[in-house]
Amino acid sequence: MYFLEFNDRTGRMTQQYLNLPVIDLADSKYKRKEFAAKIVDSLENIGFLFVDNVPGLDYDKLYQCNQWFFQQPDDVKKRLTRKAWNPENNNVYRGYFPVVPTEPSRKEAFEFAKDVLPGSVSPDNWFYEKSVWPKEDGEFPFKKTLCEFYELMHKTALELLSLCALGLGLPEDYFEYMFRDKPMSTFRLLHYPPWDSKPVDSAKIEDGKLLVTPDHADTEYLTLLTTFNYSGLEILTSDGKWAEITPRPHSLVINIGETFAKMTGGRFKATRHRVIDIGVDRYSTAFFFTPSFDTDVGFNILDTKREANIGKEELFGPYQLRRMKYEKKYFEFRDLPDILFL
Repeated sequence: MYFLEFNDRTGRMTQQYLNLPVIDLADSKYKRKEFAAKIVDSLENIGFLFVDNVPGLDYDKLYQCNQWFFQQPDDVKKRLTRKAWNPENNNVYRGYFPVVPTEPSRKEAFEFAKDVLPGSVSPDNWFYEKSVWPKEDGEFPFKKTLCEFYELMHKTALELLSLCALGLGLPEDYFEYMFRDKPMSTFRLLHYPPWDSKPVDSAKIEDGKLLVTPDHADTEYLTLLTTFNYSGLEILTSDGKWAEITPRPHSLVINIGETFAKMTGGRFKATRHRVIDIGVDRYSTAFFFTPSFDTDVGFNILDTKREANIGKEELFGPYQLRRMKYEKKYFEFRDLPDILFL
């Protein structure tokens, strides 16, 4: 990792760039201990890293999925829009949400998940609501392709967690139980339109830059992000400055959420990050790797004293709801209904 600083004629720093550490999954079978140590070091000190050569990940096809969806007519998106923006629909958590002109978070998105078996969860638990999909014309298999990417990302995330476990001195399969039965992982396609009219004041930040996503830390366990080589992603460094991540073609950006950081007692960093307006339409995808609703996240996985975990049980579902809806104030989650049985 190293920084590159670009200065104007006055000698004032105008932008700080950051090259992240890189691991290559093509070599992970042969360099497991080396990569495990590298991942742990990155998550302790930066909270972000690049992953190259993810088996089966076709970035061009994934980008095609993004383009296909966001080029759909407004009436197609309206049929998939969450109830908060289209009262005629029943979906409250999955589906589409639009750009809201009054928000500094200037993005539209389509979200889906792997559906659980009917009757396996309470119908009131909208974390597991059935995904909604656009009708297809038969020319491009949008749903099939994305469901295949979902499974690929799930498998990749498990491999990365096995390396984390190895680096932490835990059994390599330590984290699998959290994601084995009904994980709540979400796959999100994203489009960030540039500000083409007067931006809201809350989108204006230092040095004349504009936000399209305000600074935040993810809440989930692990995020796998594809940026399609677009710039604009910035992270808050340990010295309190913002640095733009230098894009890396055909590589995943990996970061962890507050849940994982919490369960390592803060050893791992859920680094705050933001996205700035780059003046053109920007696209990305995010796979939020998320435990099952009933996973206990109320203990420190690195605390070897059994008695230290007694009485600290905290289920992930209620924790996630509190963080997203009541504490994080993300505009896309503000109007989620309560889960009545909690």
